[in-house]
Amino acid sequence: MKKIVFTLSFLFFLVSYSQKKYPKDYFINPLEIPIVLSGTFGELRSNHFHSGLDIKTQGKQGLKVLAVADGYVSRIKVQQYGYGKAIYITHSNGYTSVYGHLKKFSDSIENYVKGIQYKKKDYQTGNLFPKKNKFKVKKGQVIAFSGDTGGSGGPHLHFEIRDTKTEHVINPMHFGITTPDTKSPTINALHVYPLSYNSRINKQQNSFKVPLKNIGKGIYKADRISASGTIGFGVNAFDRLNRTSNKNGIYSLEMLVNGKRYYYHDVTTFSFAESKYLNLLIDYKYYKKYRSRVQRTYKTEANKLSIYKDLLNNGKINIKEGLNYIVEIIAKDFNGNKSTVKIPIIGKETNVIFKKQKDTTEYKIVAKNFQRFTKDDVTIAFPKNTFYEDVYLEFEVKKGIANIHKPTIPLDRKYTLTFNVSKYTEAQKEQMYIANVDYPKYPRYQNTRKRDSIFYTTTKTLGNYTLKTDKIKPKIRFLYFKDKQWISGLKTLKVKISDIGSGIKNWRATLDGKWALMEFNHKKGILTYDFSDKKLVGSKHIFKIVVSDNVGNTTERSITFFKK
Repeated sequence: MKKIVFTLSFLFFLVSYSQKKYPKDYFINPLEIPIVLSGTFGELRSNHFHSGLDIKTQGKQGLKVLAVADGYVSRIKVQQYGYGKAIYITHSNGYTSVYGHLKKFSDSIENYVKGIQYKKKDYQTGNLFPKKNKFKVKKGQVIAFSGDTGGSGGPHLHFEIRDTKTEHVINPMHFGITTPDTKSPTINALHVYPLSYNSRINKQQNSFKVPLKNIGKGIYKADRISASGTIGFGVNAFDRLNRTSNKNGIYSLEMLVNGKRYYYHDVTTFSFAESKYLNLLIDYKYYKKYRSRVQRTYKTEANKLSIYKDLLNNGKINIKEGLNYIVEIIAKDFNGNKSTVKIPIIGKETNVIFKKQKDTTEYKIVAKNFQRFTKDDVTIAFPKNTFYEDVYLEFEVKKGIANIHKPTIPLDRKYTLTFNVSKYTEAQKEQMYIANVDYPKYPRYQNTRKRDSIFYTTTKTLGNYTLKTDKIKPKIRFLYFKDKQWISGLKTLKVKISDIGSGIKNWRATLDGKWALMEFNHKKGILTYDFSDKKLVGSKHIFKIVVSDNVGNTTERSITFFKK
């Protein structure tokens, strides 16, 4: 009974959102310059959909960021990665606007945040929830300045609109926050897939690219294919907006079979919890191999995305002997510009027989069960439903490297990887860590937990892992000033830090014996202290900094400078 109620509620959510009309004149542009986008809502990103608009800031930082409507600051967050410095404003119409990758906040908010940072002695604040009447804002009021903080790839403003009650993100373009776009999407590639053991496509049992011809004006034609059994399609497509050359995501994807809709999805809204199922929307194996995302026009069984509408047979096409089919795939952007590709298909059985491949590994994963396997000194443990389907896993240990299949299968949750380290001395274990070595020249530190004779980590990525040793201390270099130098003209102190091996874990700085707030630009490896934070007493000052890596190697440096 509970399951039925949940299903009906979920269906109601989908219908209500798909039919909802959003207020188009309520919100204004969050910047004082015309909107030019580098990223659109719902774009396919690494393991998730893009949850907002990335608005260009002319390659600069420090542009005024405006409240898009009246409301109050309901949440503030400062983190090293993710959105960096971010503000959330709740509005009276049931929506919340989000502004990310900020350089700094407006004065009152900046002072509030820095007070908490100094109290906690930590740059990262976690989620802050000011009282409702603490920071009330008016439409057009300056709330912050644009930047490049967090996981940003360059200066821009990340902007979102969320449903305040559910936290589901909604495409801001539905609210009138748009940019000119008269260009049709580009269909870059077409793929076809056999979806059952008896399926055949051009006498093959493998997926492959179908040659495309661009006729012009958004029209593409594909070579005729012969097929039998159940098949599916996928496309690699992107969209370009006016005034920019960025390859952005498309808004909707549709497939017709002999004029009848079999498949449709669009990126109007979604929840953060479902975003991970992007890996089931795309051909994940192809992406991991070629770094190109192909969106499938059929839905797999484990896919729980809510973006689909009007699916017929989940978008899978049953091809029958002697019948002709015209499959039309339509990619649209938000403004309705479209591109189409038509694929003629003839139903034709083949006498070619393929031998069924034998399952050759001894490590069978039953997705619904918990499973643990051990080989040599390595143990892998998979919680139930880590995998989306049953699979035979490749698992071997050679020369200390654990090969856990290939990283071409998406996982729903993390598994545990454990190394037995009882053969090492305590001194050796201190400097060891678990690393991913899919790219041997660039080992990647994994969050390594140590307990007696075992090291373990949790990860959602299959691949190659081993134990590494790091004996090298981090490096510290003071920028733009020297020991015993007058620096009256400097507004900030900058320190370059770096580490070869396990990577930097933390740092601590003091100025005249008191904790100093250092903002870390991890992309450049530069820590910055702002002299406006605290008033200096006297002219002689001592700055100390301690930097540690992930295995505990530590470097400490101090410097004396003069400044009034």
